Amino acid sequence: MSHSLPLRVYYEDTDLAGIVYYANYLKFIERGRSEWLRDLGIDQRRMKDEGGQVFAVRRVEADYLRPAVFDDLLEVTTALAQMTPARIVVDQAVRRGGQVLFTARVTIACLDANGRPTRIPAIVARAIAQN
Repeated sequence: MSHSLPLRVYYEDTDLAGIVYYANYLKFIERGRSEWLRDLGIDQRRMKDEGGQVFAVRRVEADYLRPAVFDDLLEVTTALAQMTPARIVVDQAVRRGGQVLFTARVTIACLDANGRPTRIPAIVARAIAQN
């Protein structure tokens, strides 16, 4: 199942040429992942405060296919591709209408309070697996 987040392109998201600056797609998909986790009932702040675990991006494979421009209404989709005991891999896309503008495969590692890899908390892993 895929999660969807609508997103509007603001002037601040664009470069001198009037298209979305390439690094802003990474911000867009970060928002998509955060909202995906939130909609699954995962409170990342509580996960950090209570267990000391955080998620950190380990790898991003991205393809920029077509430009988005000021005032476009975009859709950021996030779907689970794989999960291991300490990592989550998601496939994400940014679309305008039915047109795919950007795709990414993102690997997220679960880290402990010292920044070392650790297991994803069981309650979090269950919520993601049931997605």
